[in-house]
Amino acid sequence: MIALCLLAGILAGCGPSVPKNFKIGIVTGTVSQGEDEYRAAEQMKTKYVDRIVHVTYPDNFMQEQETVISQITGLAADKNVRAIVVCQGVPGTAAAIDKIRLTRKDLPIIVVVPHEDPKVISKKADLVFETDNLSRGTSIIQLAKQMGATHFLHYSFPRHMSMELLAKRRTIFEQECKKQGIEFVFVTAPDPMGPDGIPGAQKFIMEDVPREVAKYGKNVCVFSTNCGMQEPLIKSALDTGAIFAEQCCPSPTHGYPGALGLDVKGMAGDVAKILKAIEDKIVSKGGAGRFATWPVPINMVFLRASVDLAMQAVEGKIKLSDEVALKAALEKDAGTKITMTKYADVPDGHMYLTILGSYVFGKK
Repeated sequence: MIALCLLAGILAGCGPSVPKNFKIGIVTGTVSQGEDEYRAAEQMKTKYVDRIVHVTYPDNFMQEQETVISQITGLAADKNVRAIVVCQGVPGTAAAIDKIRLTRKDLPIIVVVPHEDPKVISKKADLVFETDNLSRGTSIIQLAKQMGATHFLHYSFPRHMSMELLAKRRTIFEQECKKQGIEFVFVTAPDPMGPDGIPGAQKFIMEDVPREVAKYGKNVCVFSTNCGMQEPLIKSALDTGAIFAEQCCPSPTHGYPGALGLDVKGMAGDVAKILKAIEDKIVSKGGAGRFATWPVPINMVFLRASVDLAMQAVEGKIKLSDEVALKAALEKDAGTKITMTKYADVPDGHMYLTILGSYVFGKK
């Protein structure tokens, strides 16, 4: 009898049983704070239907961290949820993971674009994806130079500058600007988490870009570290004749459609069609060769690939430590080659950084 039980156990597989219709929990911001990831979550809901549980964190997440924690831990309270993907990993994510580990130590948790200390989150989460902000510190400036920039205008605020990778990137920006003969200009913008919220931050951008262009000339490349500022930044750059090399989260759908008045929902994720629609608008408004992005929406790629990886991990088909499987999942979703490296400052962590080439609109 014992032998038969052991054999049955082997045939059934080791470890806790997995429900046939287990669920994956997804946490994103709202459309106003991160439309790309919100839409990607909707796409995963369409793909996997009832196997996806999607919740959002509040727009004012800095002042409502308890709600952030509650939304994430609430997913873990459902025993049929066998993995969680958080995008973006706003403050409160690490605390939520700690709370979840008290009752569900083996629940796979994937964090995309972490806002918290990478040295902390890269060990708490089972997998972390982020753009390679350190390499971008060089590549963005080099692209701006190729576009004709004489000045690089960096909009940010203290909260973002307290984030390790963003702070390091700012330093690299300054160093690379010096190498390229570009003047680096830092402008402190209102924090969208401040008293005036996202509307106040957007209003500041719309008013300040014309002032800066009047001061430094049209060959100023504008950049902001905040998602909510991308749309007014692109619109203002186009209206004033400035240069825009890349968003904080590179993507054809991040900021461009809203700034240009394009409705891309009917394009059903057809990136080539979306790029063409954006390009036509940019060129018609005289911005050819002065606006760019990555050829795919990277946060959408991160989230969709993370959900697929979570599904496979729960089913026992892969391990989230398999770097070959991780890179393959990202490239499959992106439809292009991706450079992926492990975050060197935490060699025993689980954080991977990625970078792609640029798509310059109207470049001949």
